[in-house]
Order: sequence, then C-alpha cells, then structure tokens
Amino acid sequence: MIDLPAHGESGGDRITFGLREAEGVKAALRFLHETLPGERTAVVGVSLGAASFVLADASPAPSAVVLESMYPSIDDAVANRLRLRLGSLGATAAPLLLWQLPVRLGVSTDQLRPIDHLSLLHTPVLIAAGTEDRHATVAETRRLFDAAGAPKELWLVEGAAHVDLCSFNPKAYESKISAFLLRHLRN
Repeated sequence: MIDLPAHGESGGDRITFGLREAEGVKAALRFLHETLPGERTAVVGVSLGAASFVLADASPAPSAVVLESMYPSIDDAVANRLRLRLGSLGATAAPLLLWQLPVRLGVSTDQLRPIDHLSLLHTPVLIAAGTEDRHATVAETRRLFDAAGAPKELWLVEGAAHVDLCSFNPKAYESKISAFLLRHLRN
C-alpha cells in the first residue's frame, strides 16, 4: 500500500486530483518491477487512487487492475460534490471553482479526465462502484466501463456509497476482488 503525495505520511501540501499523484503511482510500480522482476502485479485504486493510477499511463501495465469509485472527469467530480452540498443548483457553480485549477495548481481540467485514459490500460480491469454513490454516480461508472478496453468487468454494489465497498459487505468484496485477481495473476 502506498500513500499518494500530500496524503498519509507522504510529503506535499496540496493535491492535484490525480495528476501529480500519478507520479507516486509510477514510482511505486517501478519499485515493484525492479524489486520483483517477472512477478505479476495488480493495482487496487480507490477514488483518487484509481484516478491517479489511470492518469499515470503506467508502463509496463500491471497484470490486473481494480478501479473503485473513480470520477470520469474533474468536471463531473466537482459538479457532483457541489450538488451534494448546495442542492440541484450547486453544479452551476462548478465552472467558478474549476477556472482556479490552472492558476492555483498549474493543472487544466483537460488533464484530469481519467475516462480518456481507460482505453490505454491494456490490462484486465474491474470497475466497481456503489449504487448509492453520489460522488461517482452509477451513470458515470457505466461511462467509465464503456470507455475501458477488454477484458473488463463491471461490479455495482447494491446499496453501497462512495469508497465503502469493502466495509459495506466485506465477504462479497473479498470474494469478488479475490476471484478477479486470481484469474489474472495466476501463471
């Protein structure tokens, strides 16, 4: 498990919604490939971690990838969060916040579109989300799934919300994720 930059015990004072965090993902994967050459690897990314992995365009790709509760674009993510906080009109304020990204972080909204990178993965992917997730909606999750290349699987966890898939139903989570990883990590 890794801490992305500006998270946990890692240094940094601000997040970039996956763009610079992708460098941490690349470093972790490089470390794994150098330390365990020839071993199959997998990534389980949740929310920002999922977006960071996808934006990393990692090469070589891991043998399998699980993406949970990922946003398709920063535009969608900000609009959803404003809608949650301010009601149905909240999403109209999204452009006011998003124009600040280049000024404050040196990041454009075009750089924060994991959905545009999914077809470049070239590895088996399981895309998972809770049906009650209002941060990354079911409709957005289906768009992500449609954008991903094969082989791919979609798992919608009935009743789960944002990033609580494991804690919502630990047995189902362990069963589904383990089965997926075993299929793609076996020699």
